[in-house]
Amino acid sequence: MSRYNPEMLIQDVLTSHPQAASVFARHGLACPSCLAADIETLQAVASMHDVSVDTLIAELDALPALPEEEGR
Repeated sequence: MSRYNPEMLIQDVLTSHPQAASVFARHGLACPSCLAADIETLQAVASMHDVSVDTLIAELDALPALPEEEGR
């Protein structure tokens, strides 16, 4: 099951995992410094920057589990 979905806000994604910013950076997305991060979704940023939202989600899901997630 995916930890992320297209409707998640960028800010929520960034605060969900310390390495999430690196996923955005790989795609040339400056999401951590974007003023709209608290209102834009993964789907919106992917569409605006011609990046596959499915690819973003797959790369975010591939981040190592955090200690609090391992027991789930």
